[in-house]
Amino acid sequence: MNQAIRPQSLSLARQQRPWLGFACGILAAGIWGIQAVISRQSVADGMTTADVTILRFAAAALVLLPFALRRMKPFPVGKLGWRRALILTAIVGPTYSLILVGGAHFAPALHSSVISPGLIPVCTALLAWWVLGERASTARLAGLSVIVLGVALFSMEALADTPMREGAWIGDMLFVLIALLWSAFGLLCRRWGADAIEVTMATCLLSVPLLPLVALVMPVHLAQVALSAIALQAIYQGLLVGAFALFLYTQAVAILGAGRAALFLPLVPVVTALSGALLLGERPSPIEIAGMALAITGMLIALRARSPA
Repeated sequence: MNQAIRPQSLSLARQQRPWLGFACGILAAGIWGIQAVISRQSVADGMTTADVTILRFAAAALVLLPFALRRMKPFPVGKLGWRRALILTAIVGPTYSLILVGGAHFAPALHSSVISPGLIPVCTALLAWWVLGERASTARLAGLSVIVLGVALFSMEALADTPMREGAWIGDMLFVLIALLWSAFGLLCRRWGADAIEVTMATCLLSVPLLPLVALVMPVHLAQVALSAIALQAIYQGLLVGAFALFLYTQAVAILGAGRAALFLPLVPVVTALSGALLLGERPSPIEIAGMALAITGMLIALRARSPA
């Protein structure tokens, strides 16, 4: 949540503009849901993971730089400080993007949107218990258990390396790693009381100096890729995902509260399933549909569960 929002303004916003909060939450979930499809499209367009990573951070940095120059004191880390900003960048910077887009080279788009969002609350609960000694409520544990069962069922064909999902298990494992990284990132942000917008600006801007290294050690095919494909990844991954979706979700949290805003997250795999079928012709199997439904049910149970007293 944006810490600059005052309690009085927050209360007034919740009372007068709930429709805006719902609109922002739905739009953010829609952008995140289609992201997996756009990442998968990069494979069809002949782009490498390095290509997408470079475009994502370069485009986002161009958009965020003017705002960061005014807001981040000291530039570019703000209140986070250099040590914390560098740690968070190591978690969700170029390496994170390379893993995420790399998974799209092996598994269908829907796998990214079911496995990673599904396992993030599971990994977060495990890390919170291990690091902070926090114990989840019985209801939340029940929801997390349902998520694990759903993800296991969803990935059954990929893990079995069936002809229809040959090699997809590699992507699924990368998406599990994404869940672990994002959970560690979220736990650190919460522990440090980090502002979501400042974190986004700092990690994005600190990632830019690493892009030449990415280009040196990994194949880059941007010179051989159509300009339309480059524009698609730059606009979607950099502008919409890197900047706009976070702003929308932050607004949803400010207006509706963190608990109600989080209820939009289960929409992500639904959006991916629909857009993947329409845009890529990817259709989940009956087992994957059942696993996705079970994982979404577990997410809803876990999100609505209260923390133990």
